[in-house]
Amino acid sequence: MAPAHIPSTDRIRAIDAWWRAANYLTVGQIYLLDNPLLTRPIDPDDVKPRLLGHWGTSPALNLVYAHCNALIAETDRDLLYVCGPGHGGPAMNANAWLEGTWGELYPDITPDPEGLRKFFRQFSFPGGIPSHAAPETPGSIHEGGELGYSLAHAYGAALDNPDLVVACVVGDGEAETGPLSGSWQAHTFLDPVSDGAVLPILNLNGWKIANPTILARIPDEDLTAYFRGLGYDPIVVDSARVDHDPFAVHALFDGALRRALASIDDIQAAARAQAQRAATGQPAGAADLRPRWPMIVLRTPKGWTGPQEVDGERVEGTFRAHQVPLPAVREDAGHREQLEEWMRSYRPDELFDADGQPTGILTTIRPQGDLRMSATPHANGGRIRTALDRPPLEPYAVPVGEDASSTATLGPWLAELTSRNGSSFRLFGPDETISNKLDAVFDVTSRVWRARRAAGDEHLGARGRVIEVLSEHLLEGLLEGYVLSGRHGLLNTYEAFAHIIDSMVGQYAKWLESSTDIDWRAPVSNLSILLSSHVWRQDHNGFSHQDPGFLDVVASKQQDLVRIKLPADANTLLAVAAHAFETTDRVEVIVAGKHPEPVFLSIEDAVAHAAAGLGVWDWAGTEQTVGRADVLLASAGDVPTVEAVAAADIIRKHAPEVGVRFVNVVDLLSLGDPRKHEHPISDERYDEVFLPGTPTVFAFHGYPSLVHQLTYRRHGHDDLHVHGFLEQGTTTSPFDMLMLNEMDRFSLAHDALSRVDADAHADLLAKLTEARDAARTFAYTKGEDHPSLSGWEFRGWPQDEPTDGGTGGDPGAGETEGAAPGN
Repeated sequence: MAPAHIPSTDRIRAIDAWWRAANYLTVGQIYLLDNPLLTRPIDPDDVKPRLLGHWGTSPALNLVYAHCNALIAETDRDLLYVCGPGHGGPAMNANAWLEGTWGELYPDITPDPEGLRKFFRQFSFPGGIPSHAAPETPGSIHEGGELGYSLAHAYGAALDNPDLVVACVVGDGEAETGPLSGSWQAHTFLDPVSDGAVLPILNLNGWKIANPTILARIPDEDLTAYFRGLGYDPIVVDSARVDHDPFAVHALFDGALRRALASIDDIQAAARAQAQRAATGQPAGAADLRPRWPMIVLRTPKGWTGPQEVDGERVEGTFRAHQVPLPAVREDAGHREQLEEWMRSYRPDELFDADGQPTGILTTIRPQGDLRMSATPHANGGRIRTALDRPPLEPYAVPVGEDASSTATLGPWLAELTSRNGSSFRLFGPDETISNKLDAVFDVTSRVWRARRAAGDEHLGARGRVIEVLSEHLLEGLLEGYVLSGRHGLLNTYEAFAHIIDSMVGQYAKWLESSTDIDWRAPVSNLSILLSSHVWRQDHNGFSHQDPGFLDVVASKQQDLVRIKLPADANTLLAVAAHAFETTDRVEVIVAGKHPEPVFLSIEDAVAHAAAGLGVWDWAGTEQTVGRADVLLASAGDVPTVEAVAAADIIRKHAPEVGVRFVNVVDLLSLGDPRKHEHPISDERYDEVFLPGTPTVFAFHGYPSLVHQLTYRRHGHDDLHVHGFLEQGTTTSPFDMLMLNEMDRFSLAHDALSRVDADAHADLLAKLTEARDAARTFAYTKGEDHPSLSGWEFRGWPQDEPTDGGTGGDPGAGETEGAAPGN
């Protein structure tokens, strides 16, 4: 229950007291090891030996936090605070301490001077907490190192949260980044009926670490015109207009915040009333266009209220306030004197009692329980997460032996998933939902779109469950904000474009790594990413779109918290996708093609295979017939698996005396080092499958080095020979693309037979080389692959005798124009 409304003058005094207290605690974290209440003069031993942290952005962050708290305490409004400036960690910690959340979640930070000393000491200290806002910071869903993503996270958290307002402070340095620049348009996807709202607060303090910021140096009329052009109603609060007088600034900002929230309330009330009228059949008016949402531009000096001058150089209001304004406090008595003067300027004796606890004036604007921004469940989404209602897989499965597009098979299942989970699941993509064959979702929903529409538009609606925009940065940030605040989603994109979000996914993996060690953070849904239009099929594009290296980025992270799934067919994609939407606290990357490929496994076998991570496919090899394994053919990925199965078939037909074991890997990281991570299979299981001492030819979707990196400590690594993408590509036929990278069936069979006995199979090896040459000649002459290759079929052997695709079974049937290269 909120405290009773207090008179405006007393309210401003309370806000100012909170601001001063937060500033004091911020400075204390940066500098002090001891003497937290300044009960004696600061001496060198009170000061940290390494001064790490950032002061410059903190005063404005504290000011916004104080005002938001006062509004919450007065109105019980549900607010989430997203701290965009990368170096605002001490400010966020300070406010969580003032709200009492820190002591509740970290019982060793006791409500006494010793607890306050520990609170100061832990900041940027060995064995303590980071200098950025991080998972350790109560109320945070945004890692301070993720510069440029705050607004995307904020909009993601607001989706399907109709009562939530996300106050997102954007730093003016951060505002120069590409991801943040693209994120201003995210309000196009915000529905005032069923979503919450985002209140961007751009803090212009004028400086980055060493030079000015662009938006702080353009005229006000240009600045406001810029944001009006982006669709906002900017409200400017400039501290310089009142000579930086704190009480005057508080009054200005209080008015701006009230005006902004009133505008949000009006927009939502009007939209919801119109929606209600429409639901009852009454004329509703034009409710679907994007409203003009408010935003605040807050101009304050960098390092406001800190030292104005140090060693003869101006600090406050300059780049010198960015990090530690007084860098030599431990060694320099003059700096210590300035530090003490600075901290005492906040009048701590008015703010903290003898036990170091906030005094009464602060408690008048302190929200209670989950209304505290540092305690809100929206920043600890696992607390409010509910499991998805997942459709069964069987109705969507494809019979073994048929050809099917994996992503087109997944599409109808995703449509049903979307339909069943209308307020907790969303699909994100960069204009590729149809291109990636997931368009079945448009049978049950649309793209959300609140800008103008024109004749010819398709699948657009005010309340769609699909968000498409040509910015992977924005999409990935929206998905992060959505899952961190308790929901579920999937980002689908072209494989090569995933590199755009390398850093974002890396930072998110670090977030997960930290948060899983924090007992009060509940598990959140997986960050699920589907990569299609992959390296092996780029018919409309070419070399620029041929890059599987995102897998290397993901595999470099803590492997207990990331997964890379390479389903071999449509049914296996269904299995791994369903699993990804069930588990938690991971980055799940799935790579699947959109072109028709053979279906090898029934849905029951696919589910079991996906659960095992890898396995031996007896039906694809000849080990059972021959009675031994002379060579292993292994695969990971859909196209590599087709080629490896076809290579095994060549050996079955033309060298039946050779025993082939066939292994398929769907969970790539199951190959990793079990000594370092829990997820990989044991060495014993690895040896059972891969038979150390037996040569293995491995057809891999990505760069060969990744498989070697994962398996370098496994037994028999010297027997492992990986075929993968060799950075050879162009706009060419699918089979020629394989041949360019030695991933084709002829190369795989040639390599396997060479490692068994090259001399004994010399004639067959020569025919395989001839077949490759014939295939290339045909493609380069006719402009397409030979029908025996493009039309190769898997017939589900050994139940049905395999055919040879019309080539007579000769792997080297000639090189003349139009001749079949064989299979």
